[in-house]
Amino acid sequence: MLASVARDITSVTKVNSLGELSVVSLPPLDMTSNAYVQVWGVNGKIVATSPSIGTLIKPLDPSGLETRSPIYKDSYLDRAHLRALSVPLVLGERVIGTLQVGASLAVVDATQENLISVMAIIAVIGVLTAGIGSWVLLGRALSPLEDIAETVDQINRADDLSRRIPHQEGNEDEIGELVISFNQTLERLESLFTSQQRFLADVSHELRTPLTVIKGNVDLMRRIKEADEESLNSIDQEAGRLTRLVGGLLMLAQAESGKLALNMKSVELDLLLTEVFTEMCVLAGNKVKVHLNDIDEVIVNGDRDRLKQVLLNLVSNAIQYTPQGGDVFLSMSKIGDQARVIIRDTGPGIPAEDLPHIFDRFYRAEKSRTRSAVGGFGLGLSIVQWIVEHHGGQIKVESKEGKGTTFVIWLAAIK
Repeated sequence: MLASVARDITSVTKVNSLGELSVVSLPPLDMTSNAYVQVWGVNGKIVATSPSIGTLIKPLDPSGLETRSPIYKDSYLDRAHLRALSVPLVLGERVIGTLQVGASLAVVDATQENLISVMAIIAVIGVLTAGIGSWVLLGRALSPLEDIAETVDQINRADDLSRRIPHQEGNEDEIGELVISFNQTLERLESLFTSQQRFLADVSHELRTPLTVIKGNVDLMRRIKEADEESLNSIDQEAGRLTRLVGGLLMLAQAESGKLALNMKSVELDLLLTEVFTEMCVLAGNKVKVHLNDIDEVIVNGDRDRLKQVLLNLVSNAIQYTPQGGDVFLSMSKIGDQARVIIRDTGPGIPAEDLPHIFDRFYRAEKSRTRSAVGGFGLGLSIVQWIVEHHGGQIKVESKEGKGTTFVIWLAAIK
């Protein structure tokens, strides 16, 4: 707009015979009262002004009087904020004056201030809204974390590992996954804690029985003041039982801590089974008949002493739980690249509800086997399972009450 006004004015500006400015009149301006026009001569005197400028004789832009090219600039004149255009008036190559056209920026400044105020209010409202929304959303998002903290605090106060953190189905975000993982950890801790308690109780029970028998026999001999042979035999048996129990506990502790090393070598498994068969025939005596059925030549990579311990444990158990006149059958065959050892007895069998637990430490069956002198399954089968699995093999059991029990061992054979 300022440039258009400047063109209109320069089109009617004339010079006299002396080459000085001679302004006949300013054209009508389609501007508001906030528009101002000044024409300055080279001598620094004002030549013409617009009616709206009144008696103002100060330049709209003092620095613009020296310009040699049109220039826009903001200026302040008696506290009024103006936008001024300074245009040099040139005759030939000589500057004969300067035209300055200005417009008040009061409306623009007011609009800008209002806009800044509105934007500031909107920003404040936006920040408050975002803050409240974030607080609500974070409160909902962190609510499960509060539940976790409360559950942990309750567990610490009550020593109750059975508590679980509430979890809504379908909530599969990071918090939901954390809740699921935490509940799974609590479940494992509860299982381990329960197993530890049961283990300590079972160990205490197993130790209490032989110690009670030994103490009772010692008290008896003190009363009669004589070393009774039967009492001494009983003490010897219970002391041997304690020795085996402590040895088994130490072995399992070493195994679980990784300190039980296996001396792996090539082992002729058929010769080892024959050796065990010979020793077990002596143990069975006239009570049970031990049979050695089909046997193949098989070589495996393993610890010979530990593998013999496995076979002795299983065969001695079969002899122990088989009634007078029963049979125990041993066999071994090579199937593909694996060796299969079978130990079968004609004893009373294992109840179906006890079968999944026979490899647990000190698991106590409630039926036929608990009526034996030993009672329960003790540590033997737990040790057997550990040895077989750490040879890369498997041990399986099948049993029916009244029809005997069969243990099957699978080991990798060397070709």
